Amino acid sequence: MNFERLLLKAKEGNADAVLKILEIYKPLLIKNAIVNGRFDEDLYQELVSTLLQCIQRFQIIE
Repeated sequence: MNFERLLLKAKEGNADAVLKILEIYKPLLIKNAIVNGRFDEDLYQELVSTLLQCIQRFQIIE
């Protein structure tokens, strides 16, 4: 399944699609949640929350 289709399913509320997107972006989220060499769990959760908001706000033009 291509990313556009995955994103559409996630926007429709498909939990598996949302989890797949989170899985795709997990390495980037983890990388950006490391501050001064330490993993910041709170920051990671904020990044996940922001990604979930972005999924809903992203507009796909067909």
